[in-house]
Amino acid sequence: MHTRRRFLRAAALGLLGGALPTAVRAQGIETAKILVGFPPGGTTDVMARKIAEKLRGPYARSVIVENRPGAGGQLGVTALRDSPADGSTLLLTPSSMLTIYPHTFKSLQYKLEDVAPVSLAMYTHHVLSVGPAVPDSVKTLKEFFAWAKANPDKATYGSPGAGSMPHLIGVLLTKAGGADLRHAPYRGSAPGIQDLLGGQIAAFLGPAGDVIAHSKAGKVRVLGVSGKERDAFLPAVPTMREQGYAIALREWYAFFMPAKSSADAVQRASAALQQVITQPDVAEFGRQFGMEMLSSTPRQLADVLKADAAEWSSLARETGFTADS
Repeated sequence: MHTRRRFLRAAALGLLGGALPTAVRAQGIETAKILVGFPPGGTTDVMARKIAEKLRGPYARSVIVENRPGAGGQLGVTALRDSPADGSTLLLTPSSMLTIYPHTFKSLQYKLEDVAPVSLAMYTHHVLSVGPAVPDSVKTLKEFFAWAKANPDKATYGSPGAGSMPHLIGVLLTKAGGADLRHAPYRGSAPGIQDLLGGQIAAFLGPAGDVIAHSKAGKVRVLGVSGKERDAFLPAVPTMREQGYAIALREWYAFFMPAKSSADAVQRASAALQQVITQPDVAEFGRQFGMEMLSSTPRQLADVLKADAAEWSSLARETGFTADS
């Protein structure tokens, strides 16, 4: 099974190290905004708001978050593409929208050339969680698949969007577990988690940070972690691979600007973000939501994006995975 080899290799090359850039000033930007392709309340939105708070002053006098939910995060990318290329607009997005979607959707309203890489921001594992629709006796993936086979009318799982990495993990698990799980794509994690808590769906696959608080409160049970190793924030939960399912995936998130942005504008935004993302209180805040913070230069992000897009193209061909899977 493929892993995030490219990402790990990039991290090993020094994305976490090196001297911080010198202080950055607003340089004429009165109001900047961070686009998020998901509803308020999800991990991407929460982290964007924290980073926006830190960018006020050093980057622009005012920095706001603008949610553009829809199409599994695609609307955020198209909104960025159509935004002014003057340094005032950034997008924070999971990698799926740019590395997986081009290979899983028959048509997209955007392409990789529509965005300019600015900086990596963070990464997370995805987890499969079950809610009140599944009996308390179900505590492992194997037991969940056995329950799903015995209750096919209730065997549903949600994801933050069709064609995304969580959706792919769900398809791979479904095949490996031999259960006919029906996929329910949502406009981000927040509405899917609400349906999970309400018993409208049996399970949800998404970022670990979206369920950590609910897990601690006993409202959901996390059955498996997608990464090669256990999640630092859910150490008691075994990986999917530990349970016999050949999956080892985690997802990075990053900042982008419109493709026509000047090199100077991109560098100024990247320098400001590198300062913010590496601050100890931001790293601690990220950990509360299952996120490991990780910044980069524009070139380093461009290299990771290019390599991952090629890897996902190969994986999509090998598995036949599409947004309609």
